[in-house]
Amino acid sequence: MLPPIANQFVAGTTASGTLDYVSDCNSDGMGAIVNLLGEHYDDPERAAADTDTYCQLVSELAAHDIDGCISVKPSQIGIDISPDVFESNFTRIVETGANHDVFVWCDMEDHTTTDTTLEAVEAAAQDNPHGVGIAIQANLKRTDEDLQRLVDVPAAVRLVKGAYDEPTTIAYESKAAVNEAYKRHLEFLFREFDQGIAVGSHDPEMLETATDLHEEYGTPFEIQMLMGVREDAQRELASEGYEVNQYVPYGDKWIQYFYRRVRERKENALFALRAIIGI
Repeated sequence: MLPPIANQFVAGTTASGTLDYVSDCNSDGMGAIVNLLGEHYDDPERAAADTDTYCQLVSELAAHDIDGCISVKPSQIGIDISPDVFESNFTRIVETGANHDVFVWCDMEDHTTTDTTLEAVEAAAQDNPHGVGIAIQANLKRTDEDLQRLVDVPAAVRLVKGAYDEPTTIAYESKAAVNEAYKRHLEFLFREFDQGIAVGSHDPEMLETATDLHEEYGTPFEIQMLMGVREDAQRELASEGYEVNQYVPYGDKWIQYFYRRVRERKENALFALRAIIGI
C-alpha cells in the first residue's frame, strides 16, 4: 500500500488497482499513459522481468477495453546494460502492443542515452508504424535536428521541456530559453509533422501556443500531463473537447519518482509538507 504522501502522484502498487484508476480517468473524459516505476537497472534479469510485466500490462489494458497506453523508461529495460538488451526488450513490448492495439511510448532520459533511444524507436516504428512514440526534450540544443530526423519516421512525438540536469554546453539553462525552444519546436511539429503530436506540458503558455498552432495549421494533437499535477485543468481541458492523456505511474518503486515531482514544482512540495504535518 502507498503511504498517503505518495497517493497524489502514484496510482497504486498493483496493476489491478491502477487499471481501476485509469477507468476513473476514462469516466472523466481522459485517457491514460501507464508507467511501471523503475529505472537504471544493471541486471538483465530485472530488465527482463519488467519487460514481461509491461507485456502483461498491455494484455490487461486490451482485455479490459480501457482507453490507455503505456510508457517505458529505457534504463528500466536495459539501456544501461547494453543497446542490444534495450532494443530487444523494447521491440518485444512494441510487438505485444501491436498485437493488442495498445500504443507504446518511450520516455527519454539523460543526454547520454538519446541516440540509442532514437535508434530503437526508429527501428520499432519501421516494423510497427504508428504504434510507437518518443519523448523529445526541448531543453537540448540538438532537438531541432532530432525533430527533423523524425519527420519521415512513422512514430509520434511527445514534446517535453526536459527534467534532467544537463551540461550547459548541450542544453539551454534558463527558463526563458527553454520556453523559446519549446515554442519553436511546437511550431515545427504543427507545420511539418503528421505522425502524432503530444504536448507534454503543464505550462498554460505552452498549451495556449499549441491551441493557436492547431487553429493555424489544423494539425491534430493531444495534451499529456502528469497524475497529481493541475488535475482540475486536465479535466477542464477534456470537458472542452481536447484529447487529454494523464501519465499514470504505479508500482512499489515510488520514492525516487515522488521526490522528483516534489523538486519540480513548489506546489508539489507544499502538498507533501501538508501530508507530513497533517494540515
